[in-house]
Amino acid sequence: MSKAQKGRENYERKKSQKEEQSNKKTNSEESEQTHVHEFLASTKLAEEGEDRHNHRFAGVTSEVIPKGDSHVHVILTNTDFLDHHHEVGIQTGPAIPVGNGKHVHFVKGITTLDDGHVHELEFATLIEKPLV
Repeated sequence: MSKAQKGRENYERKKSQKEEQSNKKTNSEESEQTHVHEFLASTKLAEEGEDRHNHRFAGVTSEVIPKGDSHVHVILTNTDFLDHHHEVGIQTGPAIPVGNGKHVHFVKGITTLDDGHVHELEFATLIEKPLV
């Protein structure tokens, strides 16, 4: 399976997980909101010569998804548009403590295949509730 196919499969799986999570939270009395993280990042360069380029993207993660002794978040967003754009659908890594009870999440993966290529990405989310 190609890297692009794996990226698309990963995107579809994460999208399905996020939809399942949303469906479980239909009654606000049954569940309470958890935290989210902001993110902003650039993809790594792709293609060669005059076509060599990258993309930027930003947004807010899903709420907490418990996993093992920690938790993760899902990111579903689009990159900026040059003459094309890519989708980013990925799950973060577990929480990484940064002091004062705060944490970030590491994210690594690839975009969807568009315009004949994918972009690798690697970044950390911002801390949750930065002013609190």
